[in-house]
Amino acid sequence: MDLNVDLNIYEILAAFGLSAVIAFAFTPISIKLAHLIGAIDVPKDWRRMHRRPIPRFGGLAIFTGVMVALAVFQWDEPKIRIAMLGGALMYLLGVVDDLKNLPAIVKLIGQTVIAILMFSMNMRISFIANYLGEGRLHFNTAICFVVTVLWIIGITNTINIIDGLDGLAAGISAIAALCIAYIAYIHGSIVGMPIVCLAMVTIAGSCIGFLPFNFSPAKTFMGDGGALFLGFMIAILSVVGPLKRSTIIAVVVPVVVLAIPIFDTSFAILRRMVNRKPIMGADKEHLHHRLMAYGYGQRRTVIMLYGISAIMGMSAVLISRELYKDAVVLALIAGAYLYVFLTDPNHKMPRIKAVNIAQEEKKARFKNNESKTSEEVIEKDK
Repeated sequence: MDLNVDLNIYEILAAFGLSAVIAFAFTPISIKLAHLIGAIDVPKDWRRMHRRPIPRFGGLAIFTGVMVALAVFQWDEPKIRIAMLGGALMYLLGVVDDLKNLPAIVKLIGQTVIAILMFSMNMRISFIANYLGEGRLHFNTAICFVVTVLWIIGITNTINIIDGLDGLAAGISAIAALCIAYIAYIHGSIVGMPIVCLAMVTIAGSCIGFLPFNFSPAKTFMGDGGALFLGFMIAILSVVGPLKRSTIIAVVVPVVVLAIPIFDTSFAILRRMVNRKPIMGADKEHLHHRLMAYGYGQRRTVIMLYGISAIMGMSAVLISRELYKDAVVLALIAGAYLYVFLTDPNHKMPRIKAVNIAQEEKKARFKNNESKTSEEVIEKDK
């Protein structure tokens, strides 16, 4: 694999444009296919934010845009082909879940198998930078295996978890991918960075091409297929050999860029443990749900979270340039906003264990309307 290639701004823009155009063109097709195969999200329980059935097969457009662009511009790179294989498998797992509503444990097993497959194909985190001294901290095989599998599964699910509001997951994924692409671009003299840059702009392009159909009020959802695919591709491309061999450590930059979904996922796990609920279960206590509870609409909530993600993205860029103090300042600014998200309406204390009255009322309304079947709702929408 020739990792020592030059960055070409025109090639980068072409890859971005191709993936964006394909995603934009394929989204209406995915909407029609969703009706044919029954991939429709019906608001049949209290967790749904929408009021009418909406197609949830938009991930096909994102998947197609990324795959075609990668095939055109990076097919000769073995590591990229491996990432494409894993992405295809993760996408298929998500599609099956969209159609069959798989149990959480089955999805987790599927994700674990795919992560192990990637590890066996040498897509792994074998070391991290030693910030307390010189050189690197190398992992033995066992630790390398655990870290890699947990990393892939963790980042994959962070995108899926934040896919709760119109345009949120696609927008944050685009911001994260663009930040990582820019970091790779400004460090283009480092061997392998052009590969990471090109791959990330294809992800960003597909998300942006999909957003006009997904931003509130959404005409379609990306579904688990799209969310799992995006999370997996960001996770796996950040541990591609070229990136992890550079001074921009594979784990640090994506963690900072994806601080919002990672924090949300971690807090959700803590909250469910405190409330003695299944960790893989669902609730309406995520950051975006809290903002909605404060009276913000979907658009304002999503735009606010875009802003926080952009701040963290800029912080990641500063870290890549070793401007740590400036990065900390930006992170603290974002942290101040996060504190607001985690407090109750009177801003008294973090609300880990609480009863959401509006949520309980919504549950009751859905119980009273259980006699109306999903099929009737779909027919009425048509």
